Amino acid sequence: MNNPFSWSVKADLGGIIAPDERLPWPQTIALGIQHVFAMFGATLLAPLLMGFDPNVAIMMSGIGTLIFFMVTRGKVPSFLGSSFAFIGAVSAATAYAGSGPNLNIPLALGGIVLCGLVYVAIGIVVQAAGVAWIENITPPVVTGTVVAVIGLNLASVPIKTMASSSFDTWMQLITFVCVACIAVYTKGLLQRMLLLVGLIAATLIYFVLANLMGLGAPINLDQIAAAPWLGMPAFQAPVFTLSAALLIIPVVVILIAENLGHIKAIASITGQNLDKSIGRAFIGDGIATVISGGVGGSGMTTYAENIGVMAATKVYSTALFIVAGIAAILLGLSPKFGAVVHTIPVPVMGGVSIVVFGLIAIAGARIWVENRVDFSDSRNLLVAAIPLVLGTGDFTLHLGGFALGGLGTATFGAILLNQLLNRRKVAGAEVLGAGASSR
Repeated sequence: MNNPFSWSVKADLGGIIAPDERLPWPQTIALGIQHVFAMFGATLLAPLLMGFDPNVAIMMSGIGTLIFFMVTRGKVPSFLGSSFAFIGAVSAATAYAGSGPNLNIPLALGGIVLCGLVYVAIGIVVQAAGVAWIENITPPVVTGTVVAVIGLNLASVPIKTMASSSFDTWMQLITFVCVACIAVYTKGLLQRMLLLVGLIAATLIYFVLANLMGLGAPINLDQIAAAPWLGMPAFQAPVFTLSAALLIIPVVVILIAENLGHIKAIASITGQNLDKSIGRAFIGDGIATVISGGVGGSGMTTYAENIGVMAATKVYSTALFIVAGIAAILLGLSPKFGAVVHTIPVPVMGGVSIVVFGLIAIAGARIWVENRVDFSDSRNLLVAAIPLVLGTGDFTLHLGGFALGGLGTATFGAILLNQLLNRRKVAGAEVLGAGASSR
């Protein structure tokens, strides 16, 4: 498919629609819009948890998706959205409390732009040399540990800073119970949108309890009525600092793991070899992250939720993501949409945050399980154990006026410990090799 806009039209006969195929346009448009709403909860929740403008985030999600499509030449089906991997690093770099506007967003934007540039550079190298060297530096024991640390490092934010009263604490509980019930007791698209649907359900409960019964601070709906339907979002420029860069750039490790897993999963399901597109996928995601950070948006990543929606519909056509990207851009141009998002009560966001951060931590453990990491090997045990405590306890190293917080020490610690402790294994292999050659 040299022309990224060239798809073979295929009638919906129940089989798999491959990336280089598409359904008739009416069905393609409907399924593309479904992707936007399926990604909606995560795409909006991540920037809200970091204090970003939701309109900028959703618009850059659409632009990033179109960039990714063009760079990969329409071969990799994926919707790009705000990455949860940035939450811990951005919160640490900006001292963000977890709710409301983040006044130090420009500091984070500088780190996000630099992270994206590093990502692009890695993509260029991968396109030329393959992915073996990445898998050597970041094996499953490292990526699983770093992912788990992100969730654990953030655990205290919703519990300690997003519930100022007993009522707020109960609302957090009601919120995560809503999300859990939707995850277990619903099916199909509703189940895949559990975060968004749970957030809406909990907000309605909050409205009844607070606005109608007077048990908590009421939701102010005036800003929704005052907001115009159309308008440009509030863009911001990045500010570059060494401290923010060192905290945020290591997130590239997670972005690589997410993107690599996404591509391999799609390849295995569709039966198409996408290895030649891995470098381009890294470059596309990196460019999208640079542009997003350059105007006030969060870092971008490929979304695992995409695979679930595509697996459910058996439609992997990249044409869907042209539609999804355009739809996301149009939503970003509505200030009224942003005003609706800003009315979400803080304790409701706190309850959803508890779910999200817990799922992030468990996602790290899932990487260990799926890759059968052997924890009877003391090397793997220590590579995971030490960074987990460094990140959860927020172990901070001070270097002059610079402080490397728990997330940074845990990320660098996992990578460096893995290389250090595997020296013995490598040395042993070299000795055995030498002995074999002498015989």
